[in-house]
Order: sequence, then structure tokens, then C-alpha cells
Amino acid sequence: MTAIQNPIRGIQGSAASVWHCVVLCVALLSGSALAEDRWVEGQHYQILNPLVAVGRGDDVIVTEFFWYGCGHCYTFEPMLTAWGKQLPEGAVVQPSPAVWNEPMRMHAKAYFIAEVLDVKATMHPVIFDAMHVQRKRLTSRLELRDLFEDNGVDPEQFDKAFESFGVDSQVRQADSRARSAKISGTPSLMIAGKYLIETRAAGSQTNMLEIARFLVDKELSAR
Repeated sequence: MTAIQNPIRGIQGSAASVWHCVVLCVALLSGSALAEDRWVEGQHYQILNPLVAVGRGDDVIVTEFFWYGCGHCYTFEPMLTAWGKQLPEGAVVQPSPAVWNEPMRMHAKAYFIAEVLDVKATMHPVIFDAMHVQRKRLTSRLELRDLFEDNGVDPEQFDKAFESFGVDSQVRQADSRARSAKISGTPSLMIAGKYLIETRAAGSQTNMLEIARFLVDKELSAR
């Protein structure tokens, strides 16, 4: 025997679905409004003028200004990595080492060498750990060469990358990018070359990521 459907129940079910959608939309709009009210331009983040070049393409670039020797960057890195995996399509994290002195220039060079040799996934955390767990200074070419070799990188390939024009050029570009953004410390985040988020103004590293997501969503919704 075929069961007779209850038309009233069907109507009630449809009404419930519509009501659920209305509630969800209101919640999303309220969340956006709350974020807009909570994070204040000029207080929690700055608008950069002029804009800072972050490369071509349609992606919203989240630039992470960091230094391997920075303890705050060391604790921030795993938070940022996890956060970056949850970004919506069209947004990506792009690290950019700060360069204020010669030791930092050497560390910036290490980052770009790892990138050129396609070993960044391995070497990025290794360099952080070497400085903060093993307490290595890594201020010389030999120290860096040994560290890369200990982690499976051919020393000759390291030397070739170390001496390359491409790596030196990327270090200069990173230096220029940080100076253009006028960062006062690390870690700092820049969204789309337009917004700068620094720890002190944000209040905490967790807040930095919340503000960054708010600004990423704002940029994506405007495209």
C-alpha cells in the first residue's frame, strides 16, 4: 500500500526550511556587521597609502612579514599555517622576510634559497627550530650551508643559489616591500598591499588573524 503524504506536513517542512535560511542569512549579516564594528580602521589596522606592490594575479595576498630570529614569529608561525589552510579560494599567504641589518639579510637569503631550491616546506620550520630550539645564530654562509646539507640539500646547489642574482634580487624586493609598508616590527600582516596589521595595535596574535580574515573577506566580496 502506498502511503498518503500529508500536505500540511510538507508545507510545514518547506516553511521550516525557508525560516532556517532566513535565520542563517541574518546570522551571517550580523557577523559581518559585528566584525565591521569590532575592528576599526586607524585603531586595529592601517590603510596603506600608497598601495604596496604584491605581484600580479587576482588572488588576495596575505603578506607575512617575519624574521627567523624573532621569538614572536616563531610562536606565530604554526598559528598562521593552520589559519592559512582555512582561507577561502582566491586568498593565499605569502611570507616576506624583513631585512633591517646584515644578519637579517642572511636569514632572508636563506628563505629565498629554500624557495628557489624547492625545499621551503622542509627548511622553513627547520630554520626556525635551528634558531629557537638549537640556539644557532646562522649568520654565516657556512652555518647555513651546513644546515641545508644536514637536511638533504646538495652543497653545490646551495652555493649556486647563494651566489645567484635571482636570490639577491628577491632579498632586495622583500626589503623594499617591508619599507614601503612601514612595518615597525615582526610579525606583521599586510592584506592585498592595502592594509597593515601589527601585533600591538591588534592586541594579540589571535586578533591579528581575525582582523586579517575580516579584511580578506572584505577584499574578496569587492571583486
